[in-house]
Order: sequence, then structure tokens, then C-alpha cells
Amino acid sequence: MSITGIASRVLRTLPAETAHDMTISALKAGFGPVQRTPDDPILRTRVCGLDLPNPVGLAAGFDKNGDVGAAMLGAGFGWVECGTVTPLAQPGNPRPRLFRLNQDEAVINRMGFNNNGLENFARNFGGQRQCTGTLGANIGANKASNDRIGDYLTGLKRLWGLPDWFTINISSPNTPGLRELQGGDALEELLGRIMEARADLTGDQRSPPFFLKLAPDLAETQITRISDAACAYGIDGLIISNTTTERPDSLQSHYRSETGGLSGRPLFARSTDVLRAFKGAIDGRRITLIGVGGITSGDDAYAKIRAGASAVQLYTALALHGPSLLAKIKNRLAERLRADGFACVADAVGQD
Repeated sequence: MSITGIASRVLRTLPAETAHDMTISALKAGFGPVQRTPDDPILRTRVCGLDLPNPVGLAAGFDKNGDVGAAMLGAGFGWVECGTVTPLAQPGNPRPRLFRLNQDEAVINRMGFNNNGLENFARNFGGQRQCTGTLGANIGANKASNDRIGDYLTGLKRLWGLPDWFTINISSPNTPGLRELQGGDALEELLGRIMEARADLTGDQRSPPFFLKLAPDLAETQITRISDAACAYGIDGLIISNTTTERPDSLQSHYRSETGGLSGRPLFARSTDVLRAFKGAIDGRRITLIGVGGITSGDDAYAKIRAGASAVQLYTALALHGPSLLAKIKNRLAERLRADGFACVADAVGQD
């Protein structure tokens, strides 16, 4: 077993948040996995103008403060999303707030957008931009904010020119009331103000893509309305999905009743069904879907792509199984694409 593999195994014996903090510190110090060989050419793809060596991305939540995006690209991710960052630093919810459900291959978190704030993020993220690769910023609103939409605008303005894309996170279950931005007049106001700011910031230049990150706990009528609004306002893509507040009966771990968002394998079926529903609701209109939730294998990534995702993201499986999982996912995905006669990832998108 490699040194990285041994370290990964040791970290999984520690409390979840302690292990995460130690991982970030090690990556900042230059200790981390490095991919030595290029990705299989069949995995190269283009998403909303972003050229990716492979479609497997690191989801937001791992690198909240923009510290180690370059290191995770070096580890083999095709694209890395940093954040969620809020305008003001905030400690998040009290500990313990991160729980491994090992029996279920799942995690429950109620972190509450803990981060060091926008200025710290901008400094760190700017230092990552010397790397070769695609890095995005996931922005959110402070828990105590009186103008949450204004918080998103603040994030856009401060970070403009740094990330390759922006993700507007309106789906965390751990900031009370945040998910209300996914529906009704609040969604219309959010998108209107976001796109007005985008136009002002862009001017005559090309804008980076804008994605919305959504919850899996949506009714069919909500999916239809969000799809219509996203298309009408010119959102480039939807990231489906964030964690769920539901608790499947199948959960075995003694942590299953903890409050917060559930991620990992139990989320896979629900998030994929919602992804497929969004694909149907969009009905050929020009908007890109990103599949997230419960990916633990190349077969899972392939299923998301066939359900309508142009690319995928993961985080929980990395925390539970270690960095060696990434190469396994990519190798298996390449096998599945070739076995089904596809020349590239884009050819398989939405085939189901």
C-alpha cells in the first residue's frame, strides 16, 4: 500500500471533521496524491465552454476556503469547485456536525456554511490560478444576512475574474430558509438580480458560466418552474443535487437520526431521478445538467451521464473510500463508454 493509501486509512479512523481538517493541512503542505499519467482521451469533454480532461469533478464542501483546488486538480479531478464561501466569515453550526454512516456509505452534515469569508477566499483562490485546470467558486449567503440575494451579488463582484465558473448555492439544508430561494417569487427575484449583475460585470467580455445548485427534495411542479425560470433568465447549468433532508428506511447507522443533509450512496437513486426529471422538464432547451449525489463508482457516474448529466461531481465517496477511488471511477467510465460504442462523453449524455 502507498503512503497516501496508508494515510487515507488512518484518517478514516479519526472523527470526520478532524480528518477533513488534517487532509486540508496536508494538501496545503504539498502532501497529496498526484496523477502521473494523462486521462484516457475518451473522457475529454466540453461543458459550457469549459474544456475538461475528464468529466469527474470535486463538489463544493471539500475546499471551503479555496486553499487546495490546484492540489485536487493534480490528484486527477477534471474540474474542482471550491466553497461554499459567504461574504462574512462564520463559524457554522456547533460541533459535532459531521457524521460518517459507514454501514450505509453515507455522511450526514450540518456544517452551516462554515468558512473564513470572502476576502480570505479571494486571496487563497487567486493563488491557485497559476495551476493548469478548471476551478470554480460556489457562493452562498450568510446565516444572519438581511439580504441573502445581496450576499450572492457581493460574492460575484468580489470574485469576478477569478473562477472559471460560478455556482449559486441555494440548496443547503443547514442555513434556515435558504431553500426558499428555490421557489416562487424569490427565485424570480434572485435570478433577475443575479443576471443584472452578470451583465454589468461582463460588459463586452465573455462571462463565465453560471450554475444553480439545487436540492433533491423537489416536487414535480417545482422542477418545472425552476427549469422554466433558469432557461428564461439564461442560467447556463443546474447542479443536481445537494444533500437531502429525507432519511430512507434502509439506513442502518446509529447516526441515521442526526439532523442535517444526507449524502452518499443512499442519495444516488433520488438525485438521479430528479436529474432525469430536470432533463425532461428542460425538453431540449439550451441548459446543461451536472449530476451529483451518491456516486461511488464508474457505473454510477455513467448512469448520471446517461440520465442527462454532461459532467458529474462527487465528494462523500472520496471521504469514505480515499483518493484511489478517483482513478477507478475514471477507468470504469472509459470502459463503459467504449463498450456501448460511444466516441466521447457527450455522445452518451441523456441516452436513457
